[in-house]
Amino acid sequence: MHIQRLAELDDALCAQLADILIDCVEGGASVSFMLPLSRDRALGFWQGLRASIAAGERALLVARDEHGQLLGTVQLILAQPENQPHRADIAKLLVHRRGRRMGVGRALMEAAEREAVEAGKGLLVLDTAGGDAERLYQRLGWQAVGQIPAYALWPAGGLCATTVFYKCVGGFSA
Repeated sequence: MHIQRLAELDDALCAQLADILIDCVEGGASVSFMLPLSRDRALGFWQGLRASIAAGERALLVARDEHGQLLGTVQLILAQPENQPHRADIAKLLVHRRGRRMGVGRALMEAAEREAVEAGKGLLVLDTAGGDAERLYQRLGWQAVGQIPAYALWPAGGLCATTVFYKCVGGFSA
């Protein structure tokens, strides 16, 4: 497995990322989209991030297998309000079902943490609705702040809670 930060998104990468997003939503992940998730909507999501990625406001990391196929992705949102220059958000950790239980999520999160430190960010924040994801974050040393009930909907409908996590990296102390 190889982790890479993408400096730009071409149409081919958007298509591969759309495949991952669709697979995750079809697998039940609450990641802002409802079923059925059309290919056009998934492509539009990734295409809409092009400017932010190119401007360096958002780091987009991908995990590739030995054949160069994408297995997963995560985003590090670096652009924050002026009173929060020390903070970044983790968003959309997505691992295709064919890549699960192979350390892809761990590798992406560790790479995102390294990117944050390199960018001078010491406090990372994320939220998640999934039990597997929560366990991964806890194993990686993230601290749960609390749970917000009825925060969003599962892709097939029905309310779900989200758990907010934070982690200090690069010697930062909260």
